Amino acid sequence: MNDVMKLRFLAAPTDVSEDGVTVQAGRILEWIDQAAYACAVGYAGGYCVTAYVGNVHFTRPIRNGDLIEVTARIVHTGRTSMQVVVTVDAADVSKREFRPAMDCILAFVAMDEEKRPKPVKPWEASDAETAQLARWVEDRVEARAAIRDLMRAQKYTDAGTAPQEMFRFLASPTDVNWGGNAHGGIVMRWIDEVARACATRWSGRDSVAVYSGGIHFLNPIHIGDVVELEARLIHTGPHSMHIAVHVRARDPRSDSWRETTRCMSIFVTRDEDGHASPVPQWVPVNDEDRRLDDHALELILRRAEVPPLQFATERKY
Repeated sequence: MNDVMKLRFLAAPTDVSEDGVTVQAGRILEWIDQAAYACAVGYAGGYCVTAYVGNVHFTRPIRNGDLIEVTARIVHTGRTSMQVVVTVDAADVSKREFRPAMDCILAFVAMDEEKRPKPVKPWEASDAETAQLARWVEDRVEARAAIRDLMRAQKYTDAGTAPQEMFRFLASPTDVNWGGNAHGGIVMRWIDEVARACATRWSGRDSVAVYSGGIHFLNPIHIGDVVELEARLIHTGPHSMHIAVHVRARDPRSDSWRETTRCMSIFVTRDEDGHASPVPQWVPVNDEDRRLDDHALELILRRAEVPPLQFATERKY
């Protein structure tokens, strides 16, 4: 079938984070984009662009040397768009007992040779599991649009006093797909890196992502663009740090920046048993701090109202 793509490989030493043991979230985000992109391109029969990534839940750590299976499947289509659910499962290579490690949803838009959206063939569910996933996607459409509008309405200025981290570099030829734009997975890895730096700086300990949501791709990043990523802590819970990330890019010959991506990620620190540890509490100082803190709380409530991703059948291998 051209509506399902499976990738299987071993997690490598180059995939792990600073602890030298577990795979960094940014690398996993690259994997899910690669599988979802291959699935979307196969279904559309041509070039596609990532438009949205959401509901990224990291449910268990992936370790160096684990056997990884990434499954991407089309679960819904619009006139030019495809919704793809991706699951990542990991296993000890000697035992081959796969366990869920991550799941999420991505939206792609099919493009013609002139880089304009083109129609895709309608998709229909072939079994109970994909039919349930399709209903889940449809149930999330309005909630996702509301969360997107909430995020777009927020202003981030120099008046904020919250901890921040900024990266700036040039997009290189190794970062792009055949369309000449940066891979969505590469951009998500950059986002994880700058957000993790911000969370680690605040907590004073190694931090890991447990959730990323509302990753909206607004404009492409081209080879040679100056890329700037800004991460800002906007809320802390007893064990969590909520980090807003904005990405923008510009041609080095121009002073005009264009916003390319925005998202919200949640980070934690872990104790020796792998449980989330208490984090230092950030206290808003001025009106902008309080507004963004309230914004994070509203997003928490909105996401709690969205039905969780559920599979009609247990994932077996």
